[in-house]
Amino acid sequence: MSLEQDLPIGIFDSGVGGLTVARAVLDQLPHEAVHYVGDTAHAPYGPKPIAEVRRLALDVLDRIVESGVKMLVIACNSASAAMLRDARERYDVPVVEVIQPAVRRAVRATRNGRVGVIGTRATISSRAYEDAFAAAPHLALTATACPAFVEFVERGITSGPELLTAARGYLEPAIAADVDTLVLGCTHYPLLMAVLRSVVGDDVTLVSSAEETAFDVYRELATRELLRPDDRPQPRHRFTSTGDSVAFRRLAQRFLGPQLGPQLVDVEETGPLYLGALR
Repeated sequence: MSLEQDLPIGIFDSGVGGLTVARAVLDQLPHEAVHYVGDTAHAPYGPKPIAEVRRLALDVLDRIVESGVKMLVIACNSASAAMLRDARERYDVPVVEVIQPAVRRAVRATRNGRVGVIGTRATISSRAYEDAFAAAPHLALTATACPAFVEFVERGITSGPELLTAARGYLEPAIAADVDTLVLGCTHYPLLMAVLRSVVGDDVTLVSSAEETAFDVYRELATRELLRPDDRPQPRHRFTSTGDSVAFRRLAQRFLGPQLGPQLVDVEETGPLYLGALR
């Protein structure tokens, strides 16, 4: 076994939403170690200018790569939209993101050719999803920014009348466009699945990028012969935040589930990992 095979998979998000991707990776690749970093000191990324998102994200990714990982997963739509090309040119390890996997799933899922995308302001204004769907010009796309959703999730609010009212307002364009498939263009949004389902109805397919991204992680590792052998000891995972660890720990336990016990998971507050961050 090469030393590289035993290195962890680095997963990055602006906060806690990327834990949905981490959970899918752990489910599908149970022999792999994960090093997750959430830049909670600067979350949410969505309202920030693209240039600022790019700078913050690359600073954190630099440190993750320096710590020693065999792959990077950018589990943040805003960050993917801002600097995916930069990351792939900057690092020697393979880089997987969340936009293309979700788009592929939506193209397969739609029946009437009308697809909706909801995301942060940064993701929607970047037109990253329009670019990704360009390979399927027969589809009609309705993209809507939902800036408050991330704030609800980061505060641990995933139900209630205030959230339901916000969801009804945000989803009105997609419903009016008669979409039959809705892409959750932010990794926080799967935590709002029940509310979203209640608003759009059972006939609309909700597409989360987490599972599809985990498939891409497996394919990349297998192709590059970087999968960790099954006979290795049980992996230990690290979940770290650049900000307050108390809320992060609580939400991490909720996202990851009780089956990942403390004997296998370190939840830490690293402090800011970036260089020259905008303040």
